[in-house]
Amino acid sequence: MHDIDGRVFPHPALIEERRQWGHGAPPPDEQRFLVGPQPRSFELWHALRMFVSMIRGFRTFHFLGPTVTVFGSARFGNEHRYYALARLVGRDLARAGFTVMTGGGPGIMEAANRGARDVGGSSVGCNIRLAREQAPNPYLDRYVTFDDFAIRKLMLIKYSYAFIAMPGGFGTLDEVFTTATLIQTGQIRDFPMVFVGHDYWAPLLGFVTDTLFRAGAIDEADVARLVVTDDPQKAVEAVRAIAMARFGLTYGPQARRRWWLGE
Repeated sequence: MHDIDGRVFPHPALIEERRQWGHGAPPPDEQRFLVGPQPRSFELWHALRMFVSMIRGFRTFHFLGPTVTVFGSARFGNEHRYYALARLVGRDLARAGFTVMTGGGPGIMEAANRGARDVGGSSVGCNIRLAREQAPNPYLDRYVTFDDFAIRKLMLIKYSYAFIAMPGGFGTLDEVFTTATLIQTGQIRDFPMVFVGHDYWAPLLGFVTDTLFRAGAIDEADVARLVVTDDPQKAVEAVRAIAMARFGLTYGPQARRRWWLGE
């Protein structure tokens, strides 16, 4: 977007892209699905594809046991300090007996999965198929590649006892606030949400406390449930103490596999 005399206009590249779509060059299915009403046959087929994708995720992750999801950017390489921090988080989660789940891609996601693998822990991912292909990172014991962000996000939330937010961009913020909203509204239990990287998250959490809370847009309980730390061990201890002690969650028993379901 760019600003002209206080008015905001789409970037010229977006205008050209939309012009091409209108002249017989359809976007990929996922983009096409989100640009308004489509033929009924297309929407039915897309809905069936989404259903199959959900079932595939359910079958893959059904036997994970206690799991913690780590959110974070794909853009921080292995030389970055946040990569090193996420690797420690993944390591400590695995040592505490948790399966580490991420979005399955590079950067922070890879680091958390790698940390779990370093100590022989369980490491899984919910990868996403993008126009610029996002390959699953090499530190996954199992993964599913999804076409829809909504279904991917469902899987990242559905199987977790707790959520750790490492530094990230729009995608990470989307995941964090979706999860926070589900906790706030009681759609999922009051599981811990831990932010790792105090300097990175301080401006955002300041907005939450100084603006949202003071304006009455959220309650004191919404603020109190957010934990922020720079220490991976403290992050994991907060997860274990809250998820295990408050809710009585345990490490087992796991669901039994059924041969007639192909498990």
